[in-house]
Amino acid sequence: MAATRNSRPSDPLAAVAAALAPRLIEGTRVCIALSGGRDSVALLHALVDLRATQWPTLRLSALHVHHGLSPQADAWAAFCAQLCLEHAIPFRCERVTVARDAPAGLEAAAREARYAAFVACDTDWLLLAHHRDDQAETLLLNLLRGAGAHGLSAMPEDRPLATRGPRVLRPLLHTSRAAIDDWLAARGARWIEDESNDETVLRRNFLRHEVLPVIGRQVADPSRMLARAAGHLAEMAALADEVAASDADGVVDGRSLCLAAFGRLSPQRRSNLLRHFLRLHGLRMPDARYLAEILRQLREASLLAMPDFEIDGWRLQVTRGRLWLVPRSAASADRPWCGEPELPWTGGYVRFTATVGEGLSQRALRGTAILRHRQGGETLRPDMKRPRRALKKLLQEAGVPQWKREAMPLFWCDGRLVWAPDIGYACDEDVLAAAGEPGWLLSWQPSPSNSAG
Repeated sequence: MAATRNSRPSDPLAAVAAALAPRLIEGTRVCIALSGGRDSVALLHALVDLRATQWPTLRLSALHVHHGLSPQADAWAAFCAQLCLEHAIPFRCERVTVARDAPAGLEAAAREARYAAFVACDTDWLLLAHHRDDQAETLLLNLLRGAGAHGLSAMPEDRPLATRGPRVLRPLLHTSRAAIDDWLAARGARWIEDESNDETVLRRNFLRHEVLPVIGRQVADPSRMLARAAGHLAEMAALADEVAASDADGVVDGRSLCLAAFGRLSPQRRSNLLRHFLRLHGLRMPDARYLAEILRQLREASLLAMPDFEIDGWRLQVTRGRLWLVPRSAASADRPWCGEPELPWTGGYVRFTATVGEGLSQRALRGTAILRHRQGGETLRPDMKRPRRALKKLLQEAGVPQWKREAMPLFWCDGRLVWAPDIGYACDEDVLAAAGEPGWLLSWQPSPSNSAG
């Protein structure tokens, strides 16, 4: 039985056993992310001992991510390979490319490349060697960034990496660096030292070498107290998620939320729900000041001033009283229509043919008209005898294939959807051309590559 948070074993071997035992079933595959440093070497030795004494059928492997950033990178990979060979552990070295001029910085780019390799790892559990002191440092780092409760709850012991892929487990998260040092010394174990760990120009190293020792003069074992605080904040974050899930009912629909219902929430709950909405779609949280500005503009949004924000490769756009989360590539593909006979669209084109008594009324299209990708939550009224219906349902009933739904153009006029390929025109009285009235017939010719899909 796993120990509770307040009674975690401090011995690395006992800590790994307590964390892993309730998660192991017959055939479970366990892979250790092996850097070759002290912490991951300790984790490997603990797993080797447990395999020898408790779990002889443990399906253990190791993954080393070769970033190529250090002159010693090849030597580190060779050390890890030899260590795994000595203990009969299947080993894989994954070489990644890290952009040194990445806008978010070298550390962030290396982490992104590393986690991409983790997601692709063919295992059930990927074990990371973060420990209690890492947790304390992460809490301080996020505190200096002005993070909210989720950021300050730091690293969870157990979480999924992505929709598909292994789950991450950090079995040493409640074990101190000192306990790991003592345990490895008693074993006479070898590991490698990353020279960058002493570079205090890096903020984490500065906190580790300069700040925490000073705090330790006044507070005994500050990493233990900070890690405990992170645990309390994790509970607060979980409670905030429960509140957001409740508030989302009737407000959030897929990749959009209703601004009228959103505006009826208190300011604190609006902020909480927006953060929850962004997290649900896998976006990194923006700076607190930027998030506050989004909330301010949403509160003041009107038809004359509709906010548009960039967040982590996506955009937040206001349309027809809803806030939509749109891929940046899709948003940039929006094309205003000013009466042209054709508009290019993702390798194909949309044709506008002038006619009389058919299609969309030319008079109705004198307002703002635009072609736009699907964003989710759209409605259309192709049948005069029925109210507007969800476009998603109409496309399903029409048997429109998925590739076509993702690529199709939607034609909007003054913030209202009036045409969708394979579905037809909105049958609102002020949209369709009357008998003898000039109109436009729309047709979409997809690109050859899309058509072949």
